[in-house]
Amino acid sequence: MAESFGLNGLKGRNGIDKKALGRGIGSGCGKTSSYGHKGGKARSGRGAVKWFEGGQMPVYRRLPKRGFVSARDRSSVAYINLVDLQRLCDGGRISSETDVTLEGLKAVGAVNRSSTSLRLLAKGSLSVPLNISVSYASGAALAALEKVGGKVQIV
Repeated sequence: MAESFGLNGLKGRNGIDKKALGRGIGSGCGKTSSYGHKGGKARSGRGAVKWFEGGQMPVYRRLPKRGFVSARDRSSVAYINLVDLQRLCDGGRISSETDVTLEGLKAVGAVNRSSTSLRLLAKGSLSVPLNISVSYASGAALAALEKVGGKVQIV
């Protein structure tokens, strides 16, 4: 059975717009469709980018640019502190019997999977002797690990 088409069978536009623009003078938003007359705001493709501040000097130009951070270096080196290793040992995610490597830390989710090297830092303390293989290690981290009977292998 075919449905008859008519004005009573039309459905809403599923909230596509708050008010239908450009639907004739009687709609209240016909003719210029609330865009006024001429000017940049009346043209197609109008509108400024989200961060436009009305001609004021934008914040990204007001703030000073300082330093340099290499994107390559930031994405490839993973940092781990002694306190992080202690937390992993306490949680049972790594054990003192096995060697701690970059791959092992990636497997337990302690470092980013895109990391290619591991740097050991001395924040916090460690009470478990660990054998760890790292690319870099701070002097304080080496001393703290050797103090509890652990070994560090620089690869």
